[in-house]
Amino acid sequence: MRKLKSVFVLLLIRRSGYMVGDSATDSISFVTRDGQSVSFPKSVFGCGHDNLGKFNRHMAGLVGLAISINVSATNTKLPKGFSIDLIHRDSPLSPFYNSSMTDSERVQNAVLRSISRANRFGQSSMAESVETDIRPNDGSYLMKISIGTPPVERWALADTGSDLIWFQCKPCPQPQCYRQKAPLFDPKSSSTYMSLSCRSLPCKALPRRYVQGQTYPRCGSANVCTYFYSYGDDSYTMGELATESVSFGRNVLFPKTAFGCGHNDNGLFNENDAGLVGLGQGNLSLVSQMGKVGRKFSYCLPPYGLKTTTKLRFGEEATISGNGLVSTPLITKNGPLSFFYFLNLEGITVGQQNVRTGQSNGNIIIDSGTTLTMLPSSFYDQVEALVKQAIGADQFIVQNNEYKLCYRNANSIIQNIPNFEVSLQPQNFFGFISNDVACFTMLPTDGMPIYGNLAQIDFEVEHDLDQKKVSFAPVDCTKQ
Repeated sequence: MRKLKSVFVLLLIRRSGYMVGDSATDSISFVTRDGQSVSFPKSVFGCGHDNLGKFNRHMAGLVGLAISINVSATNTKLPKGFSIDLIHRDSPLSPFYNSSMTDSERVQNAVLRSISRANRFGQSSMAESVETDIRPNDGSYLMKISIGTPPVERWALADTGSDLIWFQCKPCPQPQCYRQKAPLFDPKSSSTYMSLSCRSLPCKALPRRYVQGQTYPRCGSANVCTYFYSYGDDSYTMGELATESVSFGRNVLFPKTAFGCGHNDNGLFNENDAGLVGLGQGNLSLVSQMGKVGRKFSYCLPPYGLKTTTKLRFGEEATISGNGLVSTPLITKNGPLSFFYFLNLEGITVGQQNVRTGQSNGNIIIDSGTTLTMLPSSFYDQVEALVKQAIGADQFIVQNNEYKLCYRNANSIIQNIPNFEVSLQPQNFFGFISNDVACFTMLPTDGMPIYGNLAQIDFEVEHDLDQKKVSFAPVDCTKQ
């Protein structure tokens, strides 16, 4: 059935001819040379009721070939699953890679980012808005994403600890906006960009903020939804909420994806940051806007320092299996913590010794953007005592370092470390800060406990939002 798109009259003047009628949408299909049918649902067309001019009786209508059609026979249906490259920010393959930094400097920066992220996450339990206390530059992994029509390809931070997708957009003059190496996204150059009204559902899903006498989100000019999205380090992005085509490669396209088009962005952002892709549980996250692909994604993180990419998988391709597969409930909390992926850490076993948390209400978040695992301070002390007892070697004190537990001659020591529960390997909880010194990569925090990405190395990790579970399977991620 034809569905009217609008109530205005469409008038098309062609040389000495014209057409008057309704503007509508309907399904349009073509038959290819090999007999295959290619359909384009909800195509805009004119339904003519008054047409005169240099037309002839053989013409049933007119097709304007100046319109760019981006759908090919290979993607007439939304894919049930797909995968994209995921690169660690410190990898030599990363556009963020700084060859002048030493390995120990990269490790120290990762430690500081982890501590900062845990502290900011911890503050959000008291915040009024969902996104208040997240710092975008804390993220560790980059994903390649294209936006607009024609598509513009950018690297963006993939963040499981937030839900908004946003990019810096023209106009965005300095110092109003931070310096960015890649060209700013230009909404005027895209045929699919569409501003959202302040009455739209995505606008209503934004957190409410009160800034300099204004309440956000608010109605801007022409009733456009103006957002203000702030972070705990006083970084912020401000602009208009819109929809745009988001694509991955040539065959995966998600039209009308809600995102923030930032025109006033400042704070501790990196010049390599073109934007951020939220993968949290909120309604504005990428994974929540994928429709029939399903709210499921997985990744497999290889060891640090390798010149390799890994895959971020969505939909049916995200399903994991194999020996050693274990699943745990995904716990969702209401209010400002609703987009975090909470798990319940019951305890940690080192060798034959076990320490229990005594909690069962979702006490740790799993986050790919945090390097270290952050444990509640009192619980950490008990775990550290078990590790010391299991290793039985003298502790090595590292000056001016955030690590609490380090050992020298580590190559011989860590080979004899007893396994943790869930079959963690030494690389999951010990990291080298020099050639022969390794430190325990779990730290105490009074902020939000976090299960970091070092503990997830060489595990396939699946987040299934609809089935409310997170699954782990040990594998060699360099072969995925």
